[in-house]
Amino acid sequence: MCLAVPGKIVEISETAHGRVARVEFGGVTRPVQLDFVPEATVGDYVLTHVGFAISRVDAEEAARTFEALEAMGLLDNEELKAS
Repeated sequence: MCLAVPGKIVEISETAHGRVARVEFGGVTRPVQLDFVPEATVGDYVLTHVGFAISRVDAEEAARTFEALEAMGLLDNEELKAS
């Protein structure tokens, strides 16, 4: 199963590998590549899959998606939290 998790961009930096954001996922912050969403800025919400932001979403959609993942128990998985 493929899963994209919504998160909020809290910081963006330029690296040798392109633009990388620090994205917060329900209290956990992870680095995320912005190659597929070059228009993303700090404060935007993005759907992230395997370390890449794959699309921007509005705050309401991000909240609904995150709540659905929590309700399904998918955010209780330690592997998901660590990715």
